[in-house]
This record gives sequence, C-alpha cells and structure tokens, in this order.
Amino acid sequence: MTMTTATERERVLVAGGGIGGLAAALALARIGRPATVLEQAGSIGEIGAGIQLGPNAFTAFDALGVGELARSRAVYVERMAMMDAVDGSTVASLPVGDALRARFGNPYAVIHRADAHGALLDGVRTQSGIELVTSTRVERVEQDDDGVVAIDQHGRRHRGAALVACDGVRSAVRAQYVGDPVRVSGHVVYRAVVDAPDFPADLRWNAPVVWSGPDCHLVHYPLRGGEQYNVVVTFHSRQQEDWSVREGSRDEVQSYFAGILPQPRQLIDLPKSWKRWATADREPIGRWSFGRATLLGDAAHPMLQYLAQGACMALEDAVTLGEAMRADPDDLPGAFARYERSRVARTARVVLSAREMGRLYHAKGVERLVRNDLWRGRTPERFYDALEWLYGWRAERCLAD
Repeated sequence: MTMTTATERERVLVAGGGIGGLAAALALARIGRPATVLEQAGSIGEIGAGIQLGPNAFTAFDALGVGELARSRAVYVERMAMMDAVDGSTVASLPVGDALRARFGNPYAVIHRADAHGALLDGVRTQSGIELVTSTRVERVEQDDDGVVAIDQHGRRHRGAALVACDGVRSAVRAQYVGDPVRVSGHVVYRAVVDAPDFPADLRWNAPVVWSGPDCHLVHYPLRGGEQYNVVVTFHSRQQEDWSVREGSRDEVQSYFAGILPQPRQLIDLPKSWKRWATADREPIGRWSFGRATLLGDAAHPMLQYLAQGACMALEDAVTLGEAMRADPDDLPGAFARYERSRVARTARVVLSAREMGRLYHAKGVERLVRNDLWRGRTPERFYDALEWLYGWRAERCLAD
C-alpha cells in the first residue's frame, strides 16, 4: 500500500482548467476541500467567442461565490429573437428583461467565454486551498484504497483523494472508463468576433438573434459592452465530417447560404478569419462515477450548441458536486454516486433537447411552416412556462434523495 500524506488524503485532483474545472475547484474549496487543477495548456486561460448564460448559470455563479464578478462582465440583452431567414418574418421574440428576472430570479445575458472563465479564475485566485498546475495533461487514472493517482503526459504521478474529470469533449478519463464513440452531427459551426464599427447598423440589436434557414442558421449578439459582436453560422455539411476544429475557409462558408435574405447573409461577409468546428456530441450515459473518479461538464455530457447550455450545465454540475460532497464528506464514492444521480437525467434531457432544437432551427419545406406556426404569437408567459425546467434550477434543491 502506498503511503499518503494528510493533505493527499483530503486533496481532490481536477483534470482540466476550463469553465467546468475552475467551477469544480471553487465548489470544492468552498466546502473546505483543497483542490489541485491540472491543466494541459501552458497557462490558465480560455479561448473562443461568445456564449449565452441563462438564469440558471447566474444561480450557479452565485452559489460559487462569483456572481457579481460574472454579472459585471456580461451584456444584458432585451430579448431573444428567432427570425425566418427566408422571408424575414419574426418567428418568436421573447423579452428577457425584468419579467424574466422576476420569474427566475436572475437575468439572461451574453458574455465572451474568456470573460466568464476570467470571473471564475479571479474567484479561484482569491480562494485559499486551490493549486493551479499548467502544462499537465491527465492521460490515465489509477485507484487504490487510499485515493487516486493521475498520470500525466510526462509520466508524472499526481496523488489525491479523488479525481474530477473536467477534461472536455475529448476526455481521456472518459475514454478510460467508458470508451464510447462520439456522435458526429454533420453540422459545421463557424465562429468569429467582429468589432462594432465593422458590424452592420441594421443588425445591431441588443439581443441574441437566430436567423433560421433551411439546413442552416446564423446568430449574432453584442459582447463586451457592445464593443464587439459575436457571429456564429451553422450549416449541414455536404461532406463526411470528422470531429475537428480548424481554421475556416471563406469560400466554404459562402457556398452554404444561398436562398436566404441579404440582411442576415451579410454576416458571412464580415469576419476576416473564422474558426471552423465540425460538431459532435455523445449518447447520454447513466454512469459517470467510477469509484473515486467522476466526470463533469463536457466530459460527462457533451452536447450540441442549440440550447446554449454547455457552460451552464458545467456550472450546475460543479455546484451539485460540491453539495454532494458537503452532505457526505467521509464517503467520496458515495458522494460521487449521489452527484451523478442528481445530474444524469437533467443533463441527458438537455443533450437530447439540443438535438431537437437544431432540427427546428434548420427546418425546411412544410416543417419550416409548422415551426413558424408553433411559436408565432406565443406569449412570454407561455415561453417562460416551457423554460421553467431549464432556467428554474436552484442550488438548494440540486441533490437527489
């Protein structure tokens, strides 16, 4: 049996320093558990473009002690809108100001991914008990009666009481314990950020706007106080896709948006460079926890982007994990099993609902007409009722019995 120190008997290893990993470390530290974050990059940071934050995300930020930090960096939008990119009609327009705040206790907002990550990082740096280790990619996990050992790419061994795998959609820990394939969607996403002076005046709406077209859609919304705009376009690829991220091609993206109106189509002419994501998710699984190791965020439930809930679910996961460990601090495998029990059905619903929302976004022919009739004229209260299951999440009720 390997001897362990008192600190190692308490310390939890967190694989990955993204939004989920930092949130998990904060949740652990707030219940008195020291945490070591093992991040593969050379520095702790975040790349990407804009993300949307539902009220449930701010509820989680509050539970992690960084609610005001996150709020100070967000852009508060007036509404969410879906437009028909073929005829220009408004399919749905949902106010997300005072009425939504009153219903769910928190706002709907948009934020640059780096700013959301930065709020968590600032919280981590002011919270005792969290160690950040960079240039360290967890490749394998070993367990014994005393704890876990995470083995990195250099063969170094990191010992702790348990491990939380927040290592993303390409999780090495999930590969070790589950080994399931990804489900490549065939949907390709191009993302870019455009400075406000270069953004068309007729699209400067204080709202996340979806322009829905046949087998495609376009999204835009303001970032960083309106100094920039997030631009996202998605299309069904004509070719067999592999799950990947690479530089985008202006010629390729231009070729997919025939048949939509000039107003939304001008979005694809704006960026000087694009990042291209060939997207994938995985089938929901009923087991995330394996003794003293558990999965969190994209490692547990990678999802397509159509509900804008990837980061929100990771934040909820972290809060729930902390509460499970607070409730049962002396039985980590038992606490992990309760965390899993509390999260599997909810996150699976989001994964499956996101797929279905993608179908609605990209409806064509008669299905497009059905979609437009489905939402047109719906009152805000009916939309809020439909979103209660998602936005009404509360930290104090997050644990399953």
